Amino acid sequence: MKNKKSYWKGGKMIIETLVAGMIILTPVDDIKAWETEQAKLKEVECLAKNMYYEARNQGTAGKLAVTNVVLNRLKDKRFPNTICGVVKQGPTRESWKTKKDKNLPDEERIYYPIRHKCQFSWYCDGDSDEPKNEEKYRESYLLSLNIVNKKFHLIDITDGALFYHADYVRPAWARTKHRTTEIGDHIFYTWD
Repeated sequence: MKNKKSYWKGGKMIIETLVAGMIILTPVDDIKAWETEQAKLKEVECLAKNMYYEARNQGTAGKLAVTNVVLNRLKDKRFPNTICGVVKQGPTRESWKTKKDKNLPDEERIYYPIRHKCQFSWYCDGDSDEPKNEEKYRESYLLSLNIVNKKFHLIDITDGALFYHADYVRPAWARTKHRTTEIGDHIFYTWD
């Protein structure tokens, strides 16, 4: 899904990233700028995958609604402060491969989400997180790229929602939240 290579041209490092059939060229003047750009692209990818897995078969309103929940959580101190942190939030367990090495530094340890315990179910359902429908993923990626790069003002059509669920389920937690709206296949809520 994603390939990277780098080369020098005109005194600048060029990072070439292939994502969903698109080539993104990133000229790099310094390593700090490159690291910032890589972090931003990671946030775009997390938002795009969440949009893809949660609302790929919905219209634009449905995609933007689930995105609003991620962005609303980003602004709320009770949730992680990055898009990827919000999308991947949930309990984890350490890999047996790194757990057996007591001298391994924390930053080298590998952790996996606990199945079916994440905030967004697709992230820890045990299935591959690589999108299968390239066209739908490309749509989500381009929309996410524009949102993260603030190319347009995103209006919160969920009225500040921090939670949602599919309209065909009735989770117990929904009774403790305030319903704000229903968009596409999802019902949205905020704190009670």
